[in-house]
Amino acid sequence: MTKWITILIIAVVLYGGWQLFLYYDRVKSEDEETQKKAAATENVSPQQLSGMPYQLESSLEAAQKQGAAGLRNWLKTYGPSIQDPRKAWIQLDYCVEVSQQDPAEARRVFAEVKGRTPDSSPVWKRIKQLEKAYE
Repeated sequence: MTKWITILIIAVVLYGGWQLFLYYDRVKSEDEETQKKAAATENVSPQQLSGMPYQLESSLEAAQKQGAAGLRNWLKTYGPSIQDPRKAWIQLDYCVEVSQQDPAEARRVFAEVKGRTPDSSPVWKRIKQLEKAYE
């Protein structure tokens, strides 16, 4: 009888060890995936983001040179034809520009962008960086 109990205890310990190994392996692979995603979004260039036709690049550059008013007018004109993540990036640029003149407007636009942007977006890191300033 004691031999069976000993065998049972050894089997339970081996099974527990195997389950622990599988759990460790799963956590390790999830961590590697998270690091790959972070590395992919770390060096984001706004021009590389999808969602905006290339024909609008020159008008966007001109609007950025005009400051907050230029970006506001540009977003009113071309905003409906632009998709995220590029639209979110441009709106965050606008938040930074307008924050000195109209902090309430900057917080409103930031909250709008944050509300619709998933945390898997390449823009999410920038949102997290600006979060303390606009909330």
